[in-house]
Amino acid sequence: MRILTQAREVFHIQIAALKAVRAQLDESFQRTVEISAEALRQRGKIVVIGIGKSGNIGAKIAATLTSTGSTAVLLNSVDALHGDLGILNDGDVVLALSYSGESEELIGLLPALKRFSVKIVALTGGLKSTLARHSDAVLNVKVPKEACPFNLAPTSSTTAMLVMGDAIAMALLQARGFKQSDFARNHPSGAIGRALLMRVGDIMRAGERNAVARETLAVKEALLVMTRAKSGSLAVVNPHGKLAGVFTDGDFRRHMAADENLLARPLKTVMTPKPITVRDTALAVEALKIFNERNIDDLIVVNAKNEPVGLVDSQDLPKLKIV
Repeated sequence: MRILTQAREVFHIQIAALKAVRAQLDESFQRTVEISAEALRQRGKIVVIGIGKSGNIGAKIAATLTSTGSTAVLLNSVDALHGDLGILNDGDVVLALSYSGESEELIGLLPALKRFSVKIVALTGGLKSTLARHSDAVLNVKVPKEACPFNLAPTSSTTAMLVMGDAIAMALLQARGFKQSDFARNHPSGAIGRALLMRVGDIMRAGERNAVARETLAVKEALLVMTRAKSGSLAVVNPHGKLAGVFTDGDFRRHMAADENLLARPLKTVMTPKPITVRDTALAVEALKIFNERNIDDLIVVNAKNEPVGLVDSQDLPKLKIV
């Protein structure tokens, strides 16, 4: 129990730290977003600089910025003094991370940064520090205390920097009109890419695997159609080929208990009219959303003419790796 108590205390301290940093947000944050957005519009980039733990946090901030459409790179302040400063160009924005604002390696880099026509944004808890005095905008990430029992190991302070970086990235995303389709373009692989890029037409069962029958067909014959398609449901169409309803193996079991003549009945009398559908051009993630919101096993896919052209089986989704 003592260990759990200690763990909860760490959460408590860091949550309190984030609340404190949130309360410190001011016009400097808006200025940071504005100058960053302008730099990106002019084909510039955001250069994130840090050392030690701040450098580790900077790597994540740079990655989040880039993945959400704001071009960013990480520059180690030590390596910058030995040639890597060549990555910096006029018009860029420098996001400098140093909790004290007095990190020797970063302060030693300031004269070199000033030779470029760049804007410097400081993420620091030292509002009167050397870094803060030489920056165009200062984001205050000062925390009441670290979660470390000795108040030494960077914990609350690095968490505050990380969340501030996320806030910048999300504000820039909205300011620049970054869309879901843009996010998909930046994530062509993995679960995110599959969910955002794939269309329902790419994942549906079609052709012989898509069970379709006229509404006048008897239930007995409809069961054979479902069996051949290895499907638990069947799309029922009217004489014009438009979707009229759906008939499932669940419908069959429910009607069978009360109707001894069920096998001879036409589908029109036992189908479920106006079933839930999805367009073949919809994103696969939209089909996933329907499955999550509705208690169904199969989803009928229709085209622009409301003709059933496919079926999405919920059991197929794990294999397609979009869940």
